[in-house]
Amino acid sequence: MDFNNNNNEEISKQKMDRLKKLMNRVGIVLGILVVLLVLGLIAAQFLTDYIWMDTLGFGTVFTTVLGSKVILGVIGFILYLILSYVTFTWIRRSYIGHFHGNQLPSFIQSKKASSLIILGISVFVGLIGSSIIQGFGWEPALKLLNHATFGETDPYFNMDISFYLFVLPFIKFVVNILLGLGIFFLLVEIGFYSVFNMYRMSRSAQLHMGITLGFIGLLLAGLHMLAPYETLLTNQVNIFQESVVHGLSYTDEVINIPKAYVLAAAAIIGTVWLIISLTKGKLKSMVIPVITYVILVVAGQITSAVVQNFVVSPNEFSKESPYLQHNLDYTKAAYDLDHIVEEEHPGNNSLDEDMLERNKLTIDNMRINDARPILDVYNQKQTFRTYYNFNDIDVDRYEIDGEYHQVFAGARELSTVDLPDQAQTWVNQNLRYTHGYGLSMSHVNEITSQGQPEFMIENLPPEGAIDVTKPQIYFGEQPYQNVIVKSNVDEFDYPAGDENVSNRFEADSGIPLQGFNRFLFAFSEGSFRMLVSDQITEESQLLDTRNIMDRVNRIAPFFDYDEDPYIFVREDGSLAWMIDAYLTAERYPYAEPHMYDENYIRNSVKVMVDAYTGEVDFYVVDPEDPLLMTYQNMFPELFTEEIPEDVRSHFRYPERLFTIQASMYGTYHMSNLEVFYNREDRWEFPTEKYFNEDVTMEPYYITMKLPEYDEEEFILMMPYTPKNRQNMIAWMGVRNDGDNYGELFVYEFPKQRNIYGPQQIENRINQDSYISQQLNLWSQGGSEVIRGNLLAVPIEDTMLYVEPIYIESSNETSLPEVKQVIVAYGDLIAMEATFDEALNKILDMIDPNVELDEQQQPDPDELEETDDSEDPIESIIGAEESLREISDLFDAYQNALSNGNWQEAAEIMTDIEEKLNEIE
Repeated sequence: MDFNNNNNEEISKQKMDRLKKLMNRVGIVLGILVVLLVLGLIAAQFLTDYIWMDTLGFGTVFTTVLGSKVILGVIGFILYLILSYVTFTWIRRSYIGHFHGNQLPSFIQSKKASSLIILGISVFVGLIGSSIIQGFGWEPALKLLNHATFGETDPYFNMDISFYLFVLPFIKFVVNILLGLGIFFLLVEIGFYSVFNMYRMSRSAQLHMGITLGFIGLLLAGLHMLAPYETLLTNQVNIFQESVVHGLSYTDEVINIPKAYVLAAAAIIGTVWLIISLTKGKLKSMVIPVITYVILVVAGQITSAVVQNFVVSPNEFSKESPYLQHNLDYTKAAYDLDHIVEEEHPGNNSLDEDMLERNKLTIDNMRINDARPILDVYNQKQTFRTYYNFNDIDVDRYEIDGEYHQVFAGARELSTVDLPDQAQTWVNQNLRYTHGYGLSMSHVNEITSQGQPEFMIENLPPEGAIDVTKPQIYFGEQPYQNVIVKSNVDEFDYPAGDENVSNRFEADSGIPLQGFNRFLFAFSEGSFRMLVSDQITEESQLLDTRNIMDRVNRIAPFFDYDEDPYIFVREDGSLAWMIDAYLTAERYPYAEPHMYDENYIRNSVKVMVDAYTGEVDFYVVDPEDPLLMTYQNMFPELFTEEIPEDVRSHFRYPERLFTIQASMYGTYHMSNLEVFYNREDRWEFPTEKYFNEDVTMEPYYITMKLPEYDEEEFILMMPYTPKNRQNMIAWMGVRNDGDNYGELFVYEFPKQRNIYGPQQIENRINQDSYISQQLNLWSQGGSEVIRGNLLAVPIEDTMLYVEPIYIESSNETSLPEVKQVIVAYGDLIAMEATFDEALNKILDMIDPNVELDEQQQPDPDELEETDDSEDPIESIIGAEESLREISDLFDAYQNALSNGNWQEAAEIMTDIEEKLNEIE
């Protein structure tokens, strides 16, 4: 019986051993499969990304980025792994040397087991380190290795600007990585060596912690040695205060830079002290260098605050003047404002018919329509089907039949989510409904009798003033999903009555779905249908990443892209998108940041995406930008230097960059240091009445002739007003056409004269009795009155103001219509049904002998009721005494307007009207 039991136990034990071995093998196999699966997923992602980039011709960009990440990842992995392995191995040996064998767990005593555990932990730490270093370090490393010099040095250390943008950030990155690693290992050592006070009794533990402390101390000293360079990059003089100077200041030079060197020396001396104290077991004396270092840090902050408060602040301008000049000069250079052309604009009241005739193209291109209300019109009148929509309307210009035209244009894009429910099939969404169709275009200055835009290109297929030969839009602003072209399914092109016209994709710019590619991208898309569908052939292609913003960001994620791409028609009739790419930096010395720490910006690259093929070109616009040169050294295959003329002719200076530059120039136009220090002549953006709300004015494109030139050109401009004032002090513009692209200029008005600002014109519109009465009447009739953008338009030596008035009924399907146009000039205001009528009324009111406000003009209805033999003007002239009183009142009225005393001006105008009525 016992024999049988023993036998059974033996058999059971053997079975258990076999089961354990089997489970171990299964575990190993499953582990290998999991690792292979993870590696396979990663490899598939890399492979699909490379194939996509290579199809577009940017394979070298992908391999450059990937290569740098791999190299840095390997370096990071090895560094973290070796240091982790050494650290934990040292800790193990210290434990073995300090404790008896029976006091330690068996896995610590076992060299093989402990080595495997330490290796596993080290590999894990190495993977973390690898991801950190390659994730954050690849771009700084490439910039360091490929950077171009600026040819401009800072005035204190005499270092090239490139040192601050490329070299210093990478050095700090390395020091911070190593310092973080050192602190991590010190905390680990403290945790392990605190067991039974090992740090007090174990020489091995003391030596280990001493070496780590020495490592940290040296790195800390290194950070202090870099700190003086950092003073050129901030206005922070201590943790409590900021200087008026961005960059090196008086307190920085006198206190903070010497303080940094003292702290570096203290860090090294303190580290040596700590190591000696630790190895000798004098743990109490270890507190001395730590306390000393903290005291020095606090003393440095206090000294900096004392100097700033009691030396600098009482005589700030005198102390900071040399540094203010550097702040002024380098900020201008950082924002490309150091070559701006400054001119005087007299602001005369010289408008007449001859001037308008000389500037006919400016008048003919006066923007009456407004992009935001007009988007609703496009979407209601030019979509034709629910699955089409216009995402945005943009301003551009074209030369048509030898004439310069400023236009609005919008792309008619496809939205498959708006297809009927029964049409939401895989075939429709992936094979048939693949593209939008055409664009609509309208004059900025022409409206129909119903107040709608006058279209230059309209309908399906597009017809009008410009031939569009490739209207299909496969790539656009919509959140498009990937589609397959050249399948057995004909693609929907556009609706034609009761039938739909079909189309076939003719380009070869997609990813071929042949052989392994089909399996790979079916796996990537997570689409089994893509793998097995008989509608997909050997000729089929995948159009991947069709949203143009996602597309360019996937190719070159290191640029910052404008959020407002615009579509244009090329000479061959194809459609293309233009996207502005910004090159930015955060560490330009002495330059004030415009947002967060960003204090350098250029629009050195324009990106064109073909709306049909999806091909992408990165055009070099500013080849002299050192930051662009650096990227060219990094990715020579990315950029195209030869720009086709039909592409260049549609370059627009980006509003975002211009807004930043104009904002900075509002402060940095002051060349007198004392004026600059006190911000006495600061310019601001004006406000306007838009959609019945007061909003800050945005830059706007106009067609105009600059005073020194003979031809009209496309200008982006922005008026300025003095701080806390509403009169216009200057206006800034930038040229957009031809070789003059990017030339910035400023016209400044005489400071002793009052030139109406946009908000003053808006206020005068509100106070005009006839206009305000009409606007109130329309709004009370159940319609919404929409005030469009007010444009301040320079014409030679004078200014003209134009604002459209939209009326929109409360009906959900109603469209905003331009019903009136207001034109203001000097003290005159007119509102008529069209711009031409309003301008003609202004001309009729202009009298070179007597300047009269519009409210002084005889009412047309009253003139009709008056006897033909009566002449109101002659009656006024005949009454000399009354005329003198009216003249005095009118002078007082103008003074009140100039001073912004609108209530007083209104009361004086009432007196003038009463005097005129008495004369009549």
